[in-house]
Amino acid sequence: MSDQAQPYLISVPDHDLEGLKQRLTWARFPSQLQSADQDPWDFGVPVNEVQRLVNYWKDGFDWRRAESQMNELPNFHTDIEVEGFGVLNIHFVHQISPVKDAIPLLFSHGWPGSFIEVTKLLSKLKSEKGQPAFHVVAPSLPNFGFSSGVTRRGFGLGQYAEVLHKLMLKLGYNQYVTQGGDWGFWVTRSIGLLYPEHCKASHVNMIAARPPRWSSSPFLALQHAMTPYTTREREGRKRSEWFDQEGYGYNMLQSTKPQTIGVALADSPVALLAWIYEKLHDWTDSYPWTDDEILTWVSIYWFSKAGPDASVRIYCEALHAGSVSGITYDQLRSYIPNVKLGLVHLPREITVVPSTWAAALGPVVRQSEHPHGGHFAAWEVPNVLAEDLWAMFGKKGPCFGVIPGRNGY
Repeated sequence: MSDQAQPYLISVPDHDLEGLKQRLTWARFPSQLQSADQDPWDFGVPVNEVQRLVNYWKDGFDWRRAESQMNELPNFHTDIEVEGFGVLNIHFVHQISPVKDAIPLLFSHGWPGSFIEVTKLLSKLKSEKGQPAFHVVAPSLPNFGFSSGVTRRGFGLGQYAEVLHKLMLKLGYNQYVTQGGDWGFWVTRSIGLLYPEHCKASHVNMIAARPPRWSSSPFLALQHAMTPYTTREREGRKRSEWFDQEGYGYNMLQSTKPQTIGVALADSPVALLAWIYEKLHDWTDSYPWTDDEILTWVSIYWFSKAGPDASVRIYCEALHAGSVSGITYDQLRSYIPNVKLGLVHLPREITVVPSTWAAALGPVVRQSEHPHGGHFAAWEVPNVLAEDLWAMFGKKGPCFGVIPGRNGY
């Protein structure tokens, strides 16, 4: 096991590129379900969209160009030993700020995202004039991107948290703060639960919460009972209900039969494209995806070290955590003390909760609301995320000086 982090070069072999092209050449497409009064996206990705992207992926998309752009990032990899699972090789982006007292920030992506989501934040968080600076660490989670995969059962949220925490310690960051959405929410919440003496504050852009309970949060429960929902909260409940009724099918499948959907994702780049592109479309706030962006995101999964099927296992492990003595969803939706919490509410997130629900998650020091933005906040609205972090950790912010000796200035 290596004791030091080493530079990492993303370099997909030529034969893998040729293999992808061959598979795309033999693609078969379904018929399109028609309805005069419904948006074709209501049935999933329109067939003509898939055909267009497959043709471009095969004949026009330049992976080497995308690869070169990603290699301009400060990519590294290192070995991390996980209790009961041996050594994993973890890929990560590590941007060191020139500011001496910069704050160590651990950024955790989710599915179907990757480390690439941090890209637009890096320049903003490095040394913006008048704002706190951050040393940013953005790993590929195990089973994602260019990190090792795990095929043994029981690798749940606690193990993901262990990997990221040990990575921060290995980089010399004994105390740090976190930012996350999607699985980044659950993983960074797990870090706060397991390592509160090291994780001093968390900021999240996907908020998974339930109504406050009288038994655990009586004041918030009373406030929730007595206060009408705001316009944002009413619209948010509609968005959440839409997701539960029309957008949750992928989650049920990946949470219960990951091996089945894994066959399609591992064998067919077309299936992978459709499966991911649907989420990029439905979960964002009319974000103008370019074909190059879409295919870069999907290609990272296709060329991932563990294979495109590995990423969905986290759903099953998290849902069945009780059977392997892992961290459960209920634990992470409950009040986690000692770790200060900042929350950003975006209108096109897949789950949009009232402020009183969110306040029951922990010692909340900041909640902000924004008129635009969806699930992939760092990619869609990086300015919003950066400004929220600056407000939280800046000189007048509630988390200024939360890490002794590191105030960001």
